[in-house]
Amino acid sequence: MTCRVILIAPAFTPSLRRARFDDGDSIENPDAVALSLPAAGEELHSPSVRCRETAAALGLDASAEPELSGLDAGRWRGRTLEELGGTEPDALLQWLTDPAAAPHGGESVRELCARVAGWLDRTGLTIGRTIAVVEPEVVRAMVLYVLGAPDSAFWRVDVPPLSATEITGGPGRWNLRLGQVGG
Repeated sequence: MTCRVILIAPAFTPSLRRARFDDGDSIENPDAVALSLPAAGEELHSPSVRCRETAAALGLDASAEPELSGLDAGRWRGRTLEELGGTEPDALLQWLTDPAAAPHGGESVRELCARVAGWLDRTGLTIGRTIAVVEPEVVRAMVLYVLGAPDSAFWRVDVPPLSATEITGGPGRWNLRLGQVGG
């Protein structure tokens, strides 16, 4: 037997549409959220409003998992990339190019990647399926970890709303499964 983790990105929100750091807004059109998901032994979500609402719209009885929180954007929370490009262009460039940088006073990409990798390895000690509705940056971090890619590749992974990513295996032997989820 193996561990399977299915990651679901949250549905669209006004923040996602405006490239704004999450500010706790609700998902758009929850009645249109639909995915065919297999049964799971554990159902989780990032603590954000959009992940909680997406999980509920998918019919999951998910609980919040703090270790699956999105990247802490510190004082940039609620601001758009466009705004930051106008007011803090050097800080924004540093953040987008240096995984160890956290000019916003929150968490760096490197710190996020380490946190998420730790959670995945602890989860991988169990057998069964976990479904987790998580922030796109959490999916990025897990994909990098599974592939052994450097954290400098973080921004090269696109995670569309309501996309599903499956990871199978266990600590030291993770695999990324593309295509139909849960088969």
